[in-house]
Amino acid sequence: MSIHLVIIDAMNLIRRVHAAQPDPEDIASTIQVCNRALTKIIRSSEPTHIVAVFDHTEQDRGWRAELVPEYKQGRKPMPEALQAGLDKIQDALWDMGIDSLLSPGDEADDMIATLAVKVASHDGQVTIVSTDKGYCQLLQPTLRIRDYFQQRWLDSPFIEKEFAVQSQQLTDYWGLTGISSSSVSGVPGIGPKTASTLLLRYGNLEQLYAAEDVEPKWQKKLDGTKELALRCKQVATLKTDIKLGFNLQDIRYTAP
Repeated sequence: MSIHLVIIDAMNLIRRVHAAQPDPEDIASTIQVCNRALTKIIRSSEPTHIVAVFDHTEQDRGWRAELVPEYKQGRKPMPEALQAGLDKIQDALWDMGIDSLLSPGDEADDMIATLAVKVASHDGQVTIVSTDKGYCQLLQPTLRIRDYFQQRWLDSPFIEKEFAVQSQQLTDYWGLTGISSSSVSGVPGIGPKTASTLLLRYGNLEQLYAAEDVEPKWQKKLDGTKELALRCKQVATLKTDIKLGFNLQDIRYTAP
């Protein structure tokens, strides 16, 4: 039997659903709307395996903050009512046949990337359900990203239109432009248009900084920024070697 693994970026889905509820204290409504969304996702994707991956709840910002101290600084904390209701939400997912994977310390993004790449590399079909464009760096023929809220695929045509680069260049792109939502600066003075132009010409950061024919107007901005750009690129790069501690059989989907 062919494998189709659906990975839910749990807090990406839940926080958006919760934010749209008129009463933030009413976790029951959040659960109800999440259940409806997940039912639609399951019906449309027909997964053989499914899992919802949650971030750890501690305030530690992890290894990325060691590279870029500003990383995710100032992000709004999870609403208290939602934090208190996470166990109930996970119980509701379990009742739907969806197991929850909780990160012991690594970011959910890295856990999701590790699982997705592992399955896709063994010819399994993988669908990541998230609005996070950071997953687009993982795209391959058997790995895709679905934005449930806008009902669109974050695929290669989307990347080319949105960023004017290829999926494999996205981390180089963010190394130059930064990631404003995560307080990653990138190279001062390098915006999206310049970044895509430079990457179209030079391919990646390493080749860009090694080049001797960069136009002076750009070279002036790049001088002395190689270390910063490479650190920002590393922060933007998802890890795919996290120890997961379970196998596919554990997350096989059986309809309740």
